[in-house]
Amino acid sequence: MAVHPLPPRRTSAPETPDPPAYDRRRAWLILAMVVAFMMINYADKSVLGLAAVPLMDELAIDKSTYGLISSSFYVLFSVSGLVVGLLSARWSTRTMLLVMAALWAVAQLPALVATVPALVAGRLLLGAAEGPAASMSMHTLYGWFPPGRRGMPSALQIGGAALGTAVAAPVLTWFIVNLGWRSAFVALAIISAAWCLVWYAVGKDGPYSAAAQRSAAGAAPASGTPGTGERNGTRATVEAPAPPLSRLLLSGTVVGSVLSAFGSHWALAVSSAWLPVYLQTQLDLTASTASVAVSAVSVLSLLLLLSVPALVDRRKRHGRAGRAADGIAQGAAVLVSGAALALLPFAEQRAAQLALVAVAFAAHAVAIPLHYVTTAAVVPAARRGPVFGVVAATGTLPGMFVPYLTGHLVDGAASEATGYAIAFLLSAAVMAVCGAVAMLAIRPDRDARALGGEG
Repeated sequence: MAVHPLPPRRTSAPETPDPPAYDRRRAWLILAMVVAFMMINYADKSVLGLAAVPLMDELAIDKSTYGLISSSFYVLFSVSGLVVGLLSARWSTRTMLLVMAALWAVAQLPALVATVPALVAGRLLLGAAEGPAASMSMHTLYGWFPPGRRGMPSALQIGGAALGTAVAAPVLTWFIVNLGWRSAFVALAIISAAWCLVWYAVGKDGPYSAAAQRSAAGAAPASGTPGTGERNGTRATVEAPAPPLSRLLLSGTVVGSVLSAFGSHWALAVSSAWLPVYLQTQLDLTASTASVAVSAVSVLSLLLLLSVPALVDRRKRHGRAGRAADGIAQGAAVLVSGAALALLPFAEQRAAQLALVAVAFAAHAVAIPLHYVTTAAVVPAARRGPVFGVVAATGTLPGMFVPYLTGHLVDGAASEATGYAIAFLLSAAVMAVCGAVAMLAIRPDRDARALGGEG
């Protein structure tokens, strides 16, 4: 009888040593500032949806026009994310975040004019300034946290978005109801300016940033054996040239990650522009009650963001990384949201409707931090900023047309309820395709070996 050897026992993955200049307390301070940055970011995005009903009433505009105003936010969003991402290897992330937040403050002011052209102009500027925000703030974080410990910081960064919406919904609604919808835009301008002042004082690029790695590599002369340098008797590894950008972008993991982000941002575009309106006009909730419902959805997103990526990180630290920990998690999140969105038009009980709303517009959020984690795993640090820019630009494309498309479908249908049903079913179909392909395509272990990624 043949005796088969036992499989090797899994051991924990080796910890990445901290660089000499690493400041753990500063890393967590930067993380806190990035979370606040993302909270403001998503409050800026959500304010138009929260103010939609009184804004449409005052300006006497239909849903298609409102959808056009909402979609204008994304006209320059993807382009600016791409351009800034490609230039990020030469720019300090500290400076980029400072300039972005300053522009956010300026972009809120056209709302005071309260005309359609002014609102479009403000949303165009805001979109251009926020396009690189998620990818570049994530790039900033990855300069402070080593591979294998990025899942939780990534989740907290995206969690800042959910927390921003959760806090902004009731607070901004109070401003809108009691002080007029313009006051909410002014409040956000002041908050963005205040963040800039604090970031100017404490912001700094981290020891794991591309600039720090270039500096470390430059300190070692190109002598000794190939692939190494020597300085004061210490051998330093010199990284091989990074693969071409096109090869990185066409890898299965990056393509799958982009698709998971695309499906997630489709749902996000629907919720940020139309969820408050849908709750008030279709489920007959008051503005205050609708804001509480939006907050509840954001809290559920936050809970998922704090749990699922943490489990993924834990698997990686115990040597159990791979498709199950990365691709399946983010693909399934998009699939679950799509399924809930498909069921929503057929639910009749109020409790069932609200439960499906919560799942449809919360579960997909898990894909957003994980698609950055999987992309970073297969991309060398020197290429991370440009690849993040391209991934963010393509993954967020739904925001450019989904708000307008939804408004057009609602205006063109026999009834508003029918229009929303068509829009939700279309969204669910797109999300199903994106989630399924992501689950099949994402292979971080395989692509990291082929592309020289950090793993």
